[in-house]
Amino acid sequence: MTKAEIVQALYSKVGGFSKKESADIVDLVFDMMKETLGRGEKIKISGFGNFVLRDKRQRPGRNPQTGDPIQISERRVLTFKASQILKQALNPRGQSAAAGHDADAGARRTEGAAVDHKE
Repeated sequence: MTKAEIVQALYSKVGGFSKKESADIVDLVFDMMKETLGRGEKIKISGFGNFVLRDKRQRPGRNPQTGDPIQISERRVLTFKASQILKQALNPRGQSAAAGHDADAGARRTEGAAVDHKE
């Protein structure tokens, strides 16, 4: 979904705002989010999830094209962790049972690999 689609959805579903006002509201929300994250604060949206800034230290890496070792500079990264409500909405009950089955199969493969490795 693009920002323009968010503006259109706000305009269509909420009503009472012109398209210009809807665009201004969306811009205001995104600006507030940027400012909050810029101050190093996290954003918690109930029922949706958390946006958190993390500081990553400088670390060794490798140039993927040449294979030469390089230093990856320290930086801030933005992470998002979905709330349980959002996760449940994205994975209805029928699918989550199948996903649990796949996770069990992965665990069995890992256990088998560990046993093979010890022999």
